[in-house]
Amino acid sequence: MTHIVAASAERTIDAPADKVYGYLADTQLHSRFLPPPFYDFHVNESGMGTADAVRYKIDFAGGVRELRMQVTEPEPGRTLVHTDTGDSGLVTTFTVTPHGEQARVNITSRFDGESGVAGFVERIIAPRRLQRVYGKELARLDAYAREQRAS
Repeated sequence: MTHIVAASAERTIDAPADKVYGYLADTQLHSRFLPPPFYDFHVNESGMGTADAVRYKIDFAGGVRELRMQVTEPEPGRTLVHTDTGDSGLVTTFTVTPHGEQARVNITSRFDGESGVAGFVERIIAPRRLQRVYGKELARLDAYAREQRAS
């Protein structure tokens, strides 16, 4: 039986929502916000200046996994979705909501967890670890947004 593992983090970013969404939608720029354990980030473009997919590695829970994520915008200006084209079932959603002159950003991931004892441990540990990683990503995004406002 497959178990769904979910994790999320949320933060107010010191920039208008349209700017913040633009930072996240620009996949090459977005790679600057990814903290370890993400690395070896590549963008596959369609030739029209927009990313079709991103590829990266993640060193997480004692193993390295390479992911190829299809990028979609179900709600342009508000929601970006990265969906693994492999077998992990990983879907990461970035939601940007106006919050006055700032933006509230939520990152939520869901994926197919392991079964058995490994799955039990994963359902306890993975959400906490991912929440910390996403918290760092949001802090980096906020720092970048503050730099842009200052310049």
